[in-house]
Amino acid sequence: MSVVADEKPRWRLIFLSAVLIGFVLVLIGQLVRWQIVEHDRFREMAAKEHQQARILTPRRGSIVDRNGRPLAMNVVTYEVSAAPNLITDPYLAADRLWSLLGRPRDELISVLSQDVPYVLLARGVPMATGEAIMAWGLSGINLEPSPRRFYPEGKLAAHVLGFVNAVGQGFYGVEGFYNDLLEGEEGVLHGELDPWGEIIPIGESRWSPPREGRSLVLTIDRDVQFMVEQELAAAIERYQAQSGTVIVMDPNTGAILAMASYPAYDPNTFYEVEDERLFTDPASGDHYEPGSVFKVITLAAGLDAGLITPDTPFFDSGSIEVGGRVIQNWDRRGHGNVTMTDVLVLSLNTGAAHVSTSLGAEQFHTYVRRFGFGLRTDVELAGEVPGTVRVPGDPEWHESDLGTNAFGQGLAVTPLQMITAVSAVANHGLLPRPYVVAQIIDQERVISTRPYLQQAISPEAAQQMTEMMVAVVERGARLAAVPGYRIAGKTGTAQMPIPGGYDPNSTIASFVGFAPADDPQFIVLVKIVKPQTSPWGSEVAAPVFKRIAEQLFLMMNIPPDNVRQQAMAVDR
Repeated sequence: MSVVADEKPRWRLIFLSAVLIGFVLVLIGQLVRWQIVEHDRFREMAAKEHQQARILTPRRGSIVDRNGRPLAMNVVTYEVSAAPNLITDPYLAADRLWSLLGRPRDELISVLSQDVPYVLLARGVPMATGEAIMAWGLSGINLEPSPRRFYPEGKLAAHVLGFVNAVGQGFYGVEGFYNDLLEGEEGVLHGELDPWGEIIPIGESRWSPPREGRSLVLTIDRDVQFMVEQELAAAIERYQAQSGTVIVMDPNTGAILAMASYPAYDPNTFYEVEDERLFTDPASGDHYEPGSVFKVITLAAGLDAGLITPDTPFFDSGSIEVGGRVIQNWDRRGHGNVTMTDVLVLSLNTGAAHVSTSLGAEQFHTYVRRFGFGLRTDVELAGEVPGTVRVPGDPEWHESDLGTNAFGQGLAVTPLQMITAVSAVANHGLLPRPYVVAQIIDQERVISTRPYLQQAISPEAAQQMTEMMVAVVERGARLAAVPGYRIAGKTGTAQMPIPGGYDPNSTIASFVGFAPADDPQFIVLVKIVKPQTSPWGSEVAAPVFKRIAEQLFLMMNIPPDNVRQQAMAVDR
């Protein structure tokens, strides 16, 4: 009996020792796994739990006009909120806040008297107002700063600028085209979290600073832009028109001094626009049939090809057949024996069709391409379209297109393409590339735009065409004339296409002209859509050109021709 009794404690001791040894071995195994085998993984997990990365938003670049006046900038606004359950005196808080936040006092009292931890009181509160509220130190009132894009001139140059949405993305205009440059590059801050969840710069903290966005200096002149917008709005009202566009450009370089379209919008409140089509820039993002303004291109091609001179005779019977289609003049009359200058002055469709058919389809469309039609100008504006030009071989091309294209029918151009093409006539035959950004400023580095020019026609043909356009203003479009200055120009009256033909009651009246004719300093295109008082470009668009040109002569300090020529003679 005593032997059996002695065995039990010994087996219990062996069992307990085995369990203890097993536990120790498991513990050692886990320690080995944690400290050696999976050390890196657990360390990474711990780092993720106790570290955080914060994205640092860069400051968006500013946009200024050619003289440094701000057109788009960044401002700080505040979001004002409250924790009503922490406010001891809602009446006092409401008395101080209601006038600054633009909310009724009784409404604020009701909101601030709730037993809730959070309510939003206002967004977009100006910086000065926000800082004043912050200085009061009201218990339970919180302010969160937020950057916002601000356009100090409101609607001015809205289509050129575009806008920036709530998350900092640029759309349309230069804001959209140069968004990647303007927005800069994000930075990042990695660091340890303190007990309140904020990043502290200790331990394995890392900081990559944000790269500030580039700034843009535009070719736009704020004063010229303002004047043009005023004149355009007045013209829309005067002629009871639907819409319109005016562009002012330096024909020697392609620099755009002003580009305005009506109606416009305020980029500060773009979100209030109900019809998104209003965001599209009609100057570069929409096309139209140009009408008789295009005769400048057709006759310039004929001059350059040596087929005509300004004095080449032409018998106008009042109609001409091209590709089975009978083309008539705008006045449905024949004018007998005329010259090519008369064809332009009288705006004869028959004469223009005669020139295009004499050139032939291949040569005519070669010139059309040389002048940039059917191609984007590559202006720095988001949403530019190339227009449409049918050429031989296209499924929809017809022989009659060779005749109708000659006077701006059956093809579509943008206002920017049209003014650029005529700029080649003003600039000794050199076609400029239009541009709206003069400089890109990258911290200490400045990148300037270099004018790009290509030969469209010879200088001799350009000079001949200029004199023919001067005759248009002196003998035909007299409402565009400015006393003391020789002006080269051309009117256009285009019917608006509708399914199955053209609307007999709707036109686009236009005029393009440059001055002084012997030394062009500016070129202006005026386009008025659906005028009601008169359909004609000579009666609607030409007077608008005159009013703008008169002011440009003063603003650009361009003396009358005789004064300028006398000064040139003295200098020689």
